[in-house]
Amino acid sequence: MNIRILLFIAISLTPSVINAQTSAFKRGDMLVAQENYQAAIAEYSKVSSRDGDLYARAIYNIGVCHYELWQTEEAIVFYMRAVELKHGNYPRASYALGIALEDQGGSTESRAAYEQALAASNRQFAPAIYRLGLLAARAGEFEKAAALFKEAAAHAGRHVPASHNNHGVMLARLGFLKEAEKEFDNALKASDGRLEDAAHNLNLCRSLSASLRSDYKLSILN
Repeated sequence: MNIRILLFIAISLTPSVINAQTSAFKRGDMLVAQENYQAAIAEYSKVSSRDGDLYARAIYNIGVCHYELWQTEEAIVFYMRAVELKHGNYPRASYALGIALEDQGGSTESRAAYEQALAASNRQFAPAIYRLGLLAARAGEFEKAAALFKEAAAHAGRHVPASHNNHGVMLARLGFLKEAEKEFDNALKASDGRLEDAAHNLNLCRSLSASLRSDYKLSILN
């Protein structure tokens, strides 16, 4: 029996089999680039469960394909499988799981998924920090949200302009208008002036600050 097992393992690791698995995976990637998600799923499904890391990545990618096809429940199943295959050490899959769970209205479950992404990445997966900031903001936890957006903004990535903007919004809600102005300005700099919401928020914040200064002067004069 042991001999048959060893022979089976040896067969599963031959270069021809490995090349076939890799080829299927690459074909799946090409089909995703063409937005042919159903065909991509068929290619990713050819990757063997014996092919460790590549299999986990294929399962994750199948989840992405289902999500792009608006099959969110199916996507959740595959994201969870990918995370399990990597023993919880798959930040990108945990993050994607959180997004899908948010779509389903599961804020508690999505928060847990984002926290798992952070734990697996030693708190380096900034998009998960950003999403946790959004959840905190929606719950009215402005101080917590401000801290999370500030943390997210400290990591490079496409999320940086929005993180600065949202940090500014939280600061403004907490009454720190001058600090909020700086964050809106940071958001504009990080986006090369393209983030219109930040420009709007900056002008509004300046107007509020001017109004408060005017009211303060009037109260002194009276």
